[in-house]
Amino acid sequence: MKVVTVAQMRKIEQAAIEEYGIPGIVLMENAGVEVVKQIENVLGSIHNKRISVFAGTGNNGGDGYVVARHLYNQGAKVKVFLIGSKASVVGDALTNLQIITYMGIDVLEVTNSHDWDKVKIAMTFTDCLVDALLGTGFAGQLRENMTQVVESINKMNKVTIAIDVPTGVDADTGQIQSVAVKASHTITFALAKQGLLLYPAASYVGELCVADIGVPRLLLSDPQIQQNLITSKDAREIFSKRQPDVHKGSCGKVLVVAGSKGLTGAAALASDAALRSGAGMVTLGIAESLHEIMEIKLTEVMTSPLPEAGDGFVGEDAFDEIVTLSLKNDVVAIGPGLGRQTETLELVRQIVKNVEKPLVLDADALYALIDHTSILLEAKSMPVLTPHPGEMARLVGLTPEEVNQDRIYIARQAATEWGSIVILKGARTVVAFPDGEVYINSSGNAGMATAGAGDVLTGVITGLIGQGLSSHEAALAGVYLHGLAGDIVARGGMIGMVASDLIKALPAAIFGIQEKD
Repeated sequence: MKVVTVAQMRKIEQAAIEEYGIPGIVLMENAGVEVVKQIENVLGSIHNKRISVFAGTGNNGGDGYVVARHLYNQGAKVKVFLIGSKASVVGDALTNLQIITYMGIDVLEVTNSHDWDKVKIAMTFTDCLVDALLGTGFAGQLRENMTQVVESINKMNKVTIAIDVPTGVDADTGQIQSVAVKASHTITFALAKQGLLLYPAASYVGELCVADIGVPRLLLSDPQIQQNLITSKDAREIFSKRQPDVHKGSCGKVLVVAGSKGLTGAAALASDAALRSGAGMVTLGIAESLHEIMEIKLTEVMTSPLPEAGDGFVGEDAFDEIVTLSLKNDVVAIGPGLGRQTETLELVRQIVKNVEKPLVLDADALYALIDHTSILLEAKSMPVLTPHPGEMARLVGLTPEEVNQDRIYIARQAATEWGSIVILKGARTVVAFPDGEVYINSSGNAGMATAGAGDVLTGVITGLIGQGLSSHEAALAGVYLHGLAGDIVARGGMIGMVASDLIKALPAAIFGIQEKD
């Protein structure tokens, strides 16, 4: 499902008006009607319900006036609070303001403390609040009067319907500079705005509904819109059911190069996850002194001892053996728990430049790329990188906070510059491709904020590539599958979830994707 930036949505609306001859006031009318339908779905009968509409002076306020009119016509007791002056309202919004004024609907201009007393009384006794204050054009800090009304709406703890975007939310980045309306439902128009899907904004949106307001379908499917939401439908289209005559050799052979002294758990998790995601055979390459313990720990995963550069870690002496192992496998994952010794980091760089099989790079393999990302362009096939915000920050010279402030932009720029598939992990994982296409994952939950969950993701993606999916397909299906496994585990509670729980849930998650109607 495509999602849009503010600029793209503005361009779409302009084209609908100028190229297709749809008047802007028609789009505004359609938007208001759709909001009323959703309010009716939430409240049931609208008759005699007390509903307060908080309107700004722009087009978002214009949508609110349309909502007020239709609610009034259905018997609701409607009050409109205009945060600003009627003299500031122009265009289609003014037309709709004049209509509700002629109809006798209460419209109060909120300009002083006496007006605020009336607002607070009305809010206390209302059944529903409608946020029509600021739309997608907002960015930055709210003015003092807007901050006051947003804080008042949130204190009421009432059913709150946000029109297009909750006031205070940046519709591009999902960032909130001060405060934002905490909506129970957000009705956005034509296509979801990308910021609504990202945190922290996603915590303020409530239930998101994308409403059809009559924008021509061709405009909404423009290939220049390169942001997408990964859904169960997308994952199902990628996953194919296993044929009855397959054998372990035809279900994919995976090599995982991982683990070092004190960090063997990461290697075990990645290897087990590759198997549980469906790979037929998985081999773990690990430092020779750790080999025996991993043979005991891992029953189904094969292990291969690698020459050591020191106590419990590998270096360039292991390169030839890894290349030999890679030739017997379909894909190579490298990095989980591998260590950050100088010799180990150089080994990683040699593997990136020389191994001919598809690569999935995580954890310490990403650390090896700091100040060396240019070698990704030398890789024999397009690598898949799976950084969390801290790892991405080190790679691009920012702080984790700066990375999270614009996750889509950062991931897209990195993928383009590095010629790689970049999976920026975190709440709403972002998958970016070198051609600029970006996908936001819709599965997963806060219980997955646990050590080792990223190692599981590495194993899942690697296992899917081993089974014959392209790196592109495996990245998309893998992040959704990983999140869905987390959602399955969370049915028993999120607190206390551990990474191995995700691995156990992978078969059920795959079955759920394949069998869902």
